[in-house]
Amino acid sequence: MQQTTLERACAGDESAFRILTDPYRRELELHCYRLLGSLTDAEDMVQETLLAAWRGLPGFQQRSSLRSWLYRIATNRCLNALRDARRRMPPEPVPPFSPPEPTRRDEVRWLQPYPDSKLDIADPAPGPEARYTATEAVELAFVMGLQRLSPRQAATLVLRDVLGFPVAEVADLLGDTPTVVKGQLQRARASLDRHRGRTIPRRAAPDEYDLARRFASAYLSGDVDGVIALLTDDAWLSMPPAPHEYQGPAAIAEFLSASFAYSGERRIHLVPTGANGLPAFGAYLDDALRPVATPAGLIVLTPAGNRIGRITRFHLDALYPRFGLPDRLPAGPPPA
Repeated sequence: MQQTTLERACAGDESAFRILTDPYRRELELHCYRLLGSLTDAEDMVQETLLAAWRGLPGFQQRSSLRSWLYRIATNRCLNALRDARRRMPPEPVPPFSPPEPTRRDEVRWLQPYPDSKLDIADPAPGPEARYTATEAVELAFVMGLQRLSPRQAATLVLRDVLGFPVAEVADLLGDTPTVVKGQLQRARASLDRHRGRTIPRRAAPDEYDLARRFASAYLSGDVDGVIALLTDDAWLSMPPAPHEYQGPAAIAEFLSASFAYSGERRIHLVPTGANGLPAFGAYLDDALRPVATPAGLIVLTPAGNRIGRITRFHLDALYPRFGLPDRLPAGPPPA
């Protein structure tokens, strides 16, 4: 039956092509997201991959599975995109107020979150040789770590340690020898372990929903001390694509105080969602001129035991619909 569908697709039947490729669309998107760190770029790359597959299908000789062939195309498209992206960093956003001096300026600025709503239907069961679970391999700390590797190291690690492809197949997908793949993999693992230490890997909280609820309560009331009490002593606050990062209670408190002061009398709203398997909120701020609240950043919390190890606030309002969030809210009554 599959051979018949393949023959129809090779003959130009678009519906047959969709039957063949639709089962892999979501997992290819997540694969591209891991390599690129960007949801919007991953969506574009899947379209490019499927277009290339459609054009190249008559030459598909079935020396590998269709899935492996699609991964070969997607991975090489991502590697090409990463080489281009290194030459054009995204513009640094201008904050609407004067922020305090950051602890450091991070070089990873194109990072975007990934909606939880896509995860259940995106990730296939990894191969038996995978080193990371599906949950670990989509967390922000992991994806951020991948962005600090060289593109080929990142691709090698994802294909081998996340998806579980055998070394020989990874070599075939990347056009390398098994010896080269093993060397890339060794360096990638060491680098990723070092970088993940910087980005605070998740340590699941006993009740992450309660932790998120307490964060929301303090944040909505502008209670800086209440937010700080929920953080670890080495917590980080970052705001991609802005490079500013703040570490520790004092630095984070200084930034939050400046941010809340900028908000003034305008009410903040938080709508729960989920990103990268982590608790998250869509933030909204009352508009000073209209009776609505407009997007003000997607906040993702990384638990560290019973506290929060990282707050990542993404200033990418166009992504709200991907997370099931409205593009505006009715403004609330003024604070009492």
